[in-house]
Amino acid sequence: MLKKNIAIALAALLGFCGVLPAQEVSGGDIVKKGISLGPLPVVAFDQDKGFQYGALLNIYNFGDGTTYPVPKSQWYLEASFFTKGSKLFVVNFDSRTLIPGVRVCFSGSYNGDKALDFYGFNGYDSYVDHTVLSETSAYYRMSRSVPYLKADFTGNITPHLYWKAGYHFKYFKIGEFVPESGAIPNLFSLYKTAGSNGVVIPEDEAEGGISSSLRAGVMYDSRDFEASPSRGIWAEANLEYAPSWLGTSREYLKYYAAFRHYLPIVGDRLVFAYRLNAQGFLNDPAFYMLPFETILGYGYDRDGFGGYRTIRGIMRNRIQGRSICYFNTELRYRFVDFHLFNQNIGLAVSGFCDGGRVLVPYGKETFTNETFHIAAGGGFRFIMNRNFIVAVEYGVPFNEQDRFPGKAGSLYINTGFLF
Repeated sequence: MLKKNIAIALAALLGFCGVLPAQEVSGGDIVKKGISLGPLPVVAFDQDKGFQYGALLNIYNFGDGTTYPVPKSQWYLEASFFTKGSKLFVVNFDSRTLIPGVRVCFSGSYNGDKALDFYGFNGYDSYVDHTVLSETSAYYRMSRSVPYLKADFTGNITPHLYWKAGYHFKYFKIGEFVPESGAIPNLFSLYKTAGSNGVVIPEDEAEGGISSSLRAGVMYDSRDFEASPSRGIWAEANLEYAPSWLGTSREYLKYYAAFRHYLPIVGDRLVFAYRLNAQGFLNDPAFYMLPFETILGYGYDRDGFGGYRTIRGIMRNRIQGRSICYFNTELRYRFVDFHLFNQNIGLAVSGFCDGGRVLVPYGKETFTNETFHIAAGGGFRFIMNRNFIVAVEYGVPFNEQDRFPGKAGSLYINTGFLF
């Protein structure tokens, strides 16, 4: 079924893109000019969210082609629904020419989860009862909806060093998950009332609130190509300040640091890549702020430490704490390149090992059981024009506390490289 769905999606994608005129060939690539469309009927799968359906559209503006494969500007539009109750709407605009010398990114999104994964706080300090999880997943669920707006700006300091600044706004509406059979006891309600593992969710946070924040940071970027790099370093560090005078329900100051390194082994075909990430709050924030990365620049904040965008193979939101760290290591091999329907096509495989843990606990002083959550696996990628990438990956956790009952690991079908 999944192979059939992937085939349908790729056929539709190539069919849409094939109507665009071909450009001149340079160095084996068809150099694209003007507007290039990357539409895709979303037919994907995420072990944490279920089967995904909807549509997305990448619109690339290559201008006169002199900057290819880097677009002058691009739009990303997505409307997606998941069979486990989630929905996602995204409008993202990224431009290198709107303001001379400054890269601009505007984004608006809405993320709704009727049955959001909630396994408690502080990693292994919160025991996951697989008997309960297998009998009724409602016990480890809550509801959440998040409208999100942002404006980010990036400019050069030196050829590879950049400044970043932006404003981000989120509104959280939080509630208990109520299945069709009616309300039942669940872990989220326990944290709100009696507390669990020494942690209590404060009453004034239990139904959500507002995060209105300013962000600033620096970035070093020597990658040879943004969407699928084969060499270089991408490192960044930033601070997020959310004061009450900007409307934030509970003030916080957050730090974020990441280091990504791409090492070519055989030209640009065989590449070893790794990412190291650490982030956290200088005080306990509202609990609903914990599972978000602090992104500055293109894209939008991703949530869920554990899952496709952070630690593959580990259950989504399995790792929540005041401060966390995680790593990704990946060996990538692009084994073939060819032209099809006037498009540059590449096929690649990869193997990976990911891991992460809570560094500073939320809501209490010390840990009892927390250590690294680790998973390993592999994947396949379809790459078009070096920008649009369809990914299929499977990750297997080392500890059964990080996996779904009856499942060896987690399957993901999505877009892009993880980093």
